Amino acid sequence: MIFTLQRGKRYKTTITLGFVERLATNETIADKFRAAGFTDVEVRGDGGTRYATGVWNSDDLRPTFPPQISEVTEVAA
Repeated sequence: MIFTLQRGKRYKTTITLGFVERLATNETIADKFRAAGFTDVEVRGDGGTRYATGVWNSDDLRPTFPPQISEVTEVAA
């Protein structure tokens, strides 16, 4: 997946977790997004599928996404 994150824009992503990863809480997942450079992070869902939204707060970046990220879309303001 090729996608450029742009500073100040809100994004939504679908996260598909493996068997052991499903044990992670939504707050743990949100912390990982914050550490990566997102603010105003919210994670919903449970089990193997979660949905995260957040505002990219770092320089524009074309990241390499981990295999757990199956979709990234910009959310209109």
